[in-house]
Amino acid sequence: MGAKGRKIKPYRYKNLINTPSHGRFVISAGNGSAQAVFCPLLLIFADYFMASSVHHKTFCVVNLGCKLNFAEASTIARQLSGMGFAQAGEGDAADIYVVHTCAVTAQAEKKCRQAIRKLAKQRHGTAICVTGCYSLIKGAALEQMPEVSLVADKSEVAQKIGEYFSPSVSAYCPAGTSVGDFFTAYSSGDRTRSFLKVQDGCDYRCSYCTVPLARGESRSIAIEKIAAQAEEIAAQGVNEIILTGVNIGDFGKSTGENLLQLAQRLEKVKGISRYRISSVEPNLLTAELVDFVADSPKFLPHFHIPLQSGANRILGLMRRRYTRELFAEKLLYVREKMPLAFIGVDIIAGFPTETEAEFESACAFLQALQPSYLHVFPYSKRPNTPAAEMPQVPGAQISDRAKRLGTLCAALHADFYKKNTGRTGSVLFESAHKNGYMFGFSENYVKVALPYNADLVNKIAPVRMLGAGEDGNMRCEVVK
Repeated sequence: MGAKGRKIKPYRYKNLINTPSHGRFVISAGNGSAQAVFCPLLLIFADYFMASSVHHKTFCVVNLGCKLNFAEASTIARQLSGMGFAQAGEGDAADIYVVHTCAVTAQAEKKCRQAIRKLAKQRHGTAICVTGCYSLIKGAALEQMPEVSLVADKSEVAQKIGEYFSPSVSAYCPAGTSVGDFFTAYSSGDRTRSFLKVQDGCDYRCSYCTVPLARGESRSIAIEKIAAQAEEIAAQGVNEIILTGVNIGDFGKSTGENLLQLAQRLEKVKGISRYRISSVEPNLLTAELVDFVADSPKFLPHFHIPLQSGANRILGLMRRRYTRELFAEKLLYVREKMPLAFIGVDIIAGFPTETEAEFESACAFLQALQPSYLHVFPYSKRPNTPAAEMPQVPGAQISDRAKRLGTLCAALHADFYKKNTGRTGSVLFESAHKNGYMFGFSENYVKVALPYNADLVNKIAPVRMLGAGEDGNMRCEVVK
């Protein structure tokens, strides 16, 4: 409280002390001239108080979900570290666990609940903070779980945890991670690659999807702000960035920019050698963007194009914004420009009213187009969605169709590797190694295995692909 009993209001003291290390927290010292006089003294006290309050407190972030979740979870971890918390070592108990949840399917929600209960059982007495999409859709239910200590929006996790351990200091909040209602995020800790969030939310209202309920409207931040983040990533020695979001083809809708302009700007960032673009809706994948990637020295021939169904009637029921004919046109254009581009495709098995004939037609459609990989999702009935009110396909049929699509995926992926056998590719090698082998990905997303060589970690090297091994990874040799 202030001298006259007023509640202290947030004040970013980096405005008073222009030093990066002093810009981590928000604190208040009232209003008017007294603020300028007393803030520096209060800041010194506040830093001491927070440091002593969280000293020796440890945390662990558990990520459940997509690449976007991974970027956000990594950012939360950096926030907590910046506040003085220590990240628990692998296998060590933490004072608080942050569970970043997913709600894309009922199975994903189930896994979230199981993870929470497992943590509580294994780490009896530890605090658990739940955030992410599941917490936004089912927050009230999570708050009723006895294992859960806190439920918080991802933008408030660090602040809520600070308050949890230091209830008498309620004015702390990590700065520089939100622009309006956009939680900026990128992953760190892996010197090979980083997932950079460039877009959030979705204005599409697909009849089966709850993501817009959790993530809100489509939005992004200005290109220059993203370029600045890419420069931060480059300064950490990272070679590759994956652009991620909910619907990144819709990038720039809130800023008057577009994805092609973003790619053109990021290509100029020094220190980043490679970029990959994650999922882009077929109706938003422009010829101009494909042409740019085909000619770019940095953007890689790797595309993820959601299909969801190979039947036009089902696409209509899903409220998708394209036909199978448009999807085929986009995929074939990518292949025309980049014959060995990796093309991943999302497909849902057993959407309501899907007939066996429609499913078989979809399989034939995919077999003819020969994508590199299928991401198969058994249909999941989600509350508060139009699809939940449609006649449902029996669960046994959904499982059977998902299994058949999985078999098709394995055949398509194996064929893609055969097409790459004998060619020379450019591989970024990772630090992880197993059974004497190190691993990396080629420009067109072929996972290769090479006898471990520490000199190649986080290096891009030309390799000759020799064929897939028993583990499914491409064996290779470095081209001298």
